[in-house]
Order: sequence, then C-alpha cells, then structure tokens
Amino acid sequence: MTIDKPSTKAPALLTRATLALGGLLMLLSLSSAMAADGGSVQITERGEGRPALMIPGLNSSAEVWSETCDKLQPGVRCLMAQLPGFAGAPASEAARKDFLETMRAQLKAQLAKAAPQGATVVGHSLGGVLALMLAAEADNKVRQLVIVDSLPFLPGIQNPNASIESVRPMAEAMRDGTQRATPEQMRTQMGPMLASMSRQPERLPTMMKWMLDSDPKSSGQAMYEIWTTDLRPLLPNIKAPTTVLGAWAAYAPMGSTLDSTRAIFERQYTGLAHAQLRMSAQGFHFLMWDDAELVQAAIREAVARP
Repeated sequence: MTIDKPSTKAPALLTRATLALGGLLMLLSLSSAMAADGGSVQITERGEGRPALMIPGLNSSAEVWSETCDKLQPGVRCLMAQLPGFAGAPASEAARKDFLETMRAQLKAQLAKAAPQGATVVGHSLGGVLALMLAAEADNKVRQLVIVDSLPFLPGIQNPNASIESVRPMAEAMRDGTQRATPEQMRTQMGPMLASMSRQPERLPTMMKWMLDSDPKSSGQAMYEIWTTDLRPLLPNIKAPTTVLGAWAAYAPMGSTLDSTRAIFERQYTGLAHAQLRMSAQGFHFLMWDDAELVQAAIREAVARP
C-alpha cells in the first residue's frame, strides 16, 4: 500500500467523525418517494472515450457526478448510475429487502452491457462499498477503482474491535427510526448535519431535496446493511489498481486529524496491498464538489491506465 503525502490539492482520508456522522447523514433519511415494482439501476451516458461507471452515495442523484463528467471531457464516457429509491427514482422491492446484493447484481449486469471490455469504476460513500463488491468478484469487469470517501467496514471508525453482531442492535434501531420519522422531524435535524457534508453552502438545498425525495424503506435498509457488512475479508480478491480518496477537514473541530484519519484508512485497507491512499486537505464528504481537481485527476489517471 502506498500513501501519497498530503498537499493543498490532494484529498484526505475519511476521518472517524466524517464517516460516522457522514454515514448517518446519508443514511438517516426520509422521503416521500413511492416504491414501484421493477425499480432498477438506470444508467445515463455522457461524453466520449474510455468508460467509467460512476456510482453515487446513499440518497444521492446520479447528477452528483454531472459536473465531474463535464470536466473530464474529452476522453471519458461517463456511465452515471441512478440507484433505485434514491432522489425520486422508483424504488425496488427487492432492494428494500436486500439492498447491497440487489444493487451489486444490477450494476454488474449494466456494466457488462455498457462496457463489455471492462471499465473504471468510481464510487462515492455507499457507492464505494458497491464498487468494492463489484471488484472483488472473480468475473468482474472492473479494470480500475476510484473509491471516494468510503470504508469497507463502517463501524470500525468508532471501534477497531467492532463486529457485525456487536453493532447489529444499533443498526436495527437506525433503520427503524429512519422509516418511522416524519419529514418535518428529519428536515429539522438535517440542517447541521448537511452543513458538514460540503464546504459549499449553496449545495445544501440540493442535498436536502435528494434525501427528502428518497424512499425511506430503501434508505433504511441500505443504512442497516452498510453497518452490518464487512468487506475487509474480500479485499485480497481485488486485483484492479485502486485509488482511495478521503476527507477529514469537516470534523477537525471534533478532534480528527490528518494522521488519525490516515491511520483508520490504513488499517481498514490493509488487505488491499496495491491501493494508493490520498488525503484532501480541505474537502468535506462530497469531494467531487469540494476537491474537484483531485477527484477528476484520480479518474483521469485510472481511465488512462492500460
């Protein structure tokens, strides 16, 4: 594993607080979206060049990658994925019961169809978990990986000795609370947490709308599965060159540091020996907005590899 030295333009590894609160923010959502049988991953293609599948985080729209894709032109054919149940997209009944596995299978099928020779896969937050799952398969089409602010075992942020069983009661409570809360309750609580997701206040209305437009059953189930899924044993199966980007600056006031965040990522990605970890000095959780140059550079480098 190699670790790039931090710079003013390099992204930072996720800190314990960033993932803990960031994950809760993106997971504890409520929405007015209605489920529809047959909801599935939808791919929006934009640009020309080598393919890159771009997977958003929980409750995010595929449009979270729109500005990134525009800046990557020419040279990258962006396959921007919209996950069902998020940001107003029709929900999947199957995903409401088994979110990660349903999304993995659908993304795998979409990738094989859109890029049969293989592609770079980019995943943010929840999308990073799905990207790791895709790359760990023996028959995957993942040629390169770019993981944006995501860890293979979220509970490990708070406690290195945490296990799936030890966090299951908390995960169940968060899932149930997400599905029971009213829009008014969630809107009141979202403001401060949303402010920690991006350095750009003008992004807050967009993030709020995406969350309120998401299906609460899909969000709650995805949240539960993220907290009760440990991908660390699968990391040695990943052969694709991997770049991991992370952020920590939003929670510096809570005691997070560059070094403490780096240590968390090093520990979690030990099994991925060839991963390159880069840390953002300034960006918050949505690094594609807050440290755009770094995210774009990482994708360009990945796409350019043979």
